Amino acid sequence: MSGIPIVGSPVKSKIILIGQAPGIKEGEIRKPFAWTAGKNLFKWFSSIGINEINFRNNIYMSAVCRCYPGKNLNGSGDRVPSETEIKKCSNWLNFEINYLKPELIIPVGKLAISQFIDFDILNDVVGKKIKYKNNIDIVALPHPSGLSTWYKKNPGKSLLEKALKVIKKSSAWQELLRK
Repeated sequence: MSGIPIVGSPVKSKIILIGQAPGIKEGEIRKPFAWTAGKNLFKWFSSIGINEINFRNNIYMSAVCRCYPGKNLNGSGDRVPSETEIKKCSNWLNFEINYLKPELIIPVGKLAISQFIDFDILNDVVGKKIKYKNNIDIVALPHPSGLSTWYKKNPGKSLLEKALKVIKKSSAWQELLRK
């Protein structure tokens, strides 16, 4: 892994969004979800009432790994961090969760989701509210990468819509909408 660690603004929030790791552009721009995947992600959140600026100012953004993992060996997309890399970074994420004591965690993509939920396929977890330790709600989202087609066709498309509705109904999200 290389580059500087990338995390969102240091906001005290009842909601944490957790991605896999920053991409190459996020390192240049120095903020998470700042490129193509971010454009898709913030369109999703705008559809349930919060634009990118309000999201970044009010929701804590983190990642399983904080530095760019490099390109896949086949050249398409970014490399998934190794178990060793994930373990080395886990103290940071665990600290953030313990410090912020969120009501809602939104893991984005398979790697982030797998840190909280044991599952086989996205269909098993996207669109559902799952209880995590200390009564934290988990609502998983697919990765908004331009390379992914899962969320563009059914059942992924309808499960994504369902997940966004679950997020919108959460008390933490409703509190943000009232600000």
